[in-house]
Amino acid sequence: MKRSRITGLGFYVPDNVVTNDDLSKIMDTTNEWIIERTGIKERRFFVEGVDTVSSMGAAAAKIALDRAGKKPEDVDMLVMATLSPDYFFPGSGVLVQRELGLRKIPCFDVREQCSGFIYALSLADQYIKTGSVKTVLVIGSEVQSNVFELSDRGRNMSVIFGDGAGAAVLEAQEGGDSYILSTHLHADGGHAEELMLEHPGSKLKERISPDMFEKGMFLPHMNGKLVFVNALKYFPEVIREALAYNHLKVSDIDLFVPHQANVRITHAVQKEFGFPDEKVVSNIHKYGNTTAASIPIALTEAWEEGRVKEGDLVCLASFGSGFTWASALIRW
Repeated sequence: MKRSRITGLGFYVPDNVVTNDDLSKIMDTTNEWIIERTGIKERRFFVEGVDTVSSMGAAAAKIALDRAGKKPEDVDMLVMATLSPDYFFPGSGVLVQRELGLRKIPCFDVREQCSGFIYALSLADQYIKTGSVKTVLVIGSEVQSNVFELSDRGRNMSVIFGDGAGAAVLEAQEGGDSYILSTHLHADGGHAEELMLEHPGSKLKERISPDMFEKGMFLPHMNGKLVFVNALKYFPEVIREALAYNHLKVSDIDLFVPHQANVRITHAVQKEFGFPDEKVVSNIHKYGNTTAASIPIALTEAWEEGRVKEGDLVCLASFGSGFTWASALIRW
């Protein structure tokens, strides 16, 4: 049976570092207030004319391909996870394809927000298992700093998010001990409006107008309390689902890489499972919430630091807008 193995990882973040103190100069907030509620100390904002979702994704992908010992012509499929594509259409996957000089291969864009990378990973894994492809490039990339209003009105969300990209190369193999054991995906559209960016959507005759800008209709909305409660419910649930499916125990997990949403969520899940600090990857203090890019950035950093070793059981888990939630177990 064909199995998927991650053979290369890479990430890219913009050079533009924005600290909490920087934000406190333009809105009513403080470094202490942001750290207490989110765990974030700084984040990266893209540089216009330098960084785009596709260029950052391509930069991360080049590193991942190099580490996997692969060339662009070896890639059979690209799966791009982002909620912030360069254009309304086409998707950013084809733009990365163009920038990397890939062959005329399938390119998917996945819009599952904070769960986007695991959804994309699962899609790639399924294609490899069927034998349709041998090498897949999976990318999570986001530019979000330009969708939030850096003001008192937009403060509750604008302090949380950052920009960046991460990538993984998946390769097919016969047998072997290092592979993606399983992925588990869920969604509940009943709460779709509790974490969303409604406009410019296609519901209204007029997608853009001065009145809409004045009313803040282009700003994201989040019911923070409801998101927090559901994250604490579904994070553990989808992790336990993955363990049960593979007949494994919590103690078998060597490294937990959660979506970097909020340090309080990470700490709550860590406490529930009894993970020691050395088993949990948390870098939200450096990059903020980079949505679909957060897991591949965190996983790559952990690998670069030597925290991911051969034979380790690595658990990825996410929760986000949709609501969507997902997990993956990987034997490294």
